[in-house]
Amino acid sequence: MSELQPREIEDYLTNLAVVEHREAVLEEMELRAGEQGFPIVGRSAGRFLELMARSVGAQRALELGSGFGYSAYFLAGAVGSDGELVCSDLDPANRDRAEGYLRRAGRWDPVRWWTGDGLEVLEAQAGEFDVIFCDVDKEAYPDAWRAACERLRPGGVWLCDNVLWDGRVAGLGEPGPPEREAMIEPIREMTRLVVDDERFVSSIVPLRDGIQVALRVA
Repeated sequence: MSELQPREIEDYLTNLAVVEHREAVLEEMELRAGEQGFPIVGRSAGRFLELMARSVGAQRALELGSGFGYSAYFLAGAVGSDGELVCSDLDPANRDRAEGYLRRAGRWDPVRWWTGDGLEVLEAQAGEFDVIFCDVDKEAYPDAWRAACERLRPGGVWLCDNVLWDGRVAGLGEPGPPEREAMIEPIREMTRLVVDDERFVSSIVPLRDGIQVALRVA
């Protein structure tokens, strides 16, 4: 991921988030991500996810694409041990990794982990959610929004990562590999779908690679 803002700003925001979460498990997860080149939302964005979930009093949340549980750490903290966090990931090994980390952090109790496609997992759930966080493969973003928007309660919030795509959605920077450039239009399409939905009020927060926030108001 390229730097969309000066490194000093990014480091400042990250350091503030570290002060709020001095957690060895998070540091281990970040080390794993760095060593394996595994994409995670990062400390400042993770804290923002938790903030948004807490701000709507979330008791039930769902992640479309959970990796090995990094973002789940923050959302599990928001819903608490009496809440529910439905996680989904295609790699069965990620469930064991996530459980190991989140149990040690005391944040596994609300987690209900499903191995499989995030949209299929969403379809298998009953009822509405307070928060849905999307971080699936980018070509699935439009379909993820179409499914998720119908499952958020009024007052619930949609959160979606990587909506700036290194600035490429706005034409910044030099073109990357073709497979990465192919993700630009699905991200733009999803963003337009959200903006055009009159049931939601939305914005994009330029933390790291951009987080879209949409609050259902009708």
